[in-house]
Amino acid sequence: MFGIQPDLTCLGKIIGGGLPVGAYGGRAELMSLVAPAGPVYQAGTLSGNPVAMTAGLWALKRLTPRLYKDLARRGAMLAAGLADAAREANVALQVNAFGSLVTPFFTDAPVRDYESALHANTGAYATFFRGMIARGVYPPPSQFEAWFLSAAHTDRDVTKTIAAARGAMKEVSKAG
Repeated sequence: MFGIQPDLTCLGKIIGGGLPVGAYGGRAELMSLVAPAGPVYQAGTLSGNPVAMTAGLWALKRLTPRLYKDLARRGAMLAAGLADAAREANVALQVNAFGSLVTPFFTDAPVRDYESALHANTGAYATFFRGMIARGVYPPPSQFEAWFLSAAHTDRDVTKTIAAARGAMKEVSKAG
């Protein structure tokens, strides 16, 4: 997507369908350093666990370009819906989003790094969080965590989340 060719790639539980699995891979000259071909030994309690590997193969076969396109569309839908809900309630909000990752920050200034994120109103996020929970939507409990959409989420789920956000934003506005 960005034209970057990494030396090494490390992947976590996404490739195991949520099971405890990880993987790494890279250029041949680096991978040849790993045993049995090379001197670097890698092992772990769950290395090669048959259930996790089966789940990983199953998940990898379903991670298609179409799926990522749908996830990105739903992510954009959620980001726009959160921004609209905040605007309607006259609440300062910046929504950072990329693909299926969305993070709302209660601030009127752009959030580009950790320092600017610290200026977000965590009290407003706490009010919003409680309002979302009361409406049956469970966002991350911290202002500084991303929301992750998954293949299990539908357009209907996103629409429900946006509707809940409209109500929760009204509570944020009232709390001032």
